[in-house]
Amino acid sequence: MHGLQVVSDPVRRRIIELLAEGEASAGEIGKIIAEEFQLSQPGVSQHLKVLRENGFVSVRVDGTRRLYRITPGPLQEIDSWLNRYRALWEEPLSALEKELRRPRPQSNGHDPDQPTT
Repeated sequence: MHGLQVVSDPVRRRIIELLAEGEASAGEIGKIIAEEFQLSQPGVSQHLKVLRENGFVSVRVDGTRRLYRITPGPLQEIDSWLNRYRALWEEPLSALEKELRRPRPQSNGHDPDQPTT
């Protein structure tokens, strides 16, 4: 499955957002996802499995808990793919920033933004 297909699902994107804050147990993730998406624990487990099998998360066992964390590789691949399109939104923003920073001509003592009386 391509990385964009993996993150196209809102549940998996939310899991990644949660894990961006740090490592979390399957139970902690399941509780939040169940509340937000009305999804059962087996449903959450399926999403975690997809993320794990596609390299987005890794899991370690700590006693009876499974702790998940983000693995950055697939997100970096998506970022690299997006990089070729980044100019579509960065160039217009750069032009706006230049315009906003451009010195304004001095006026004859009145502020052009203030109404004249």
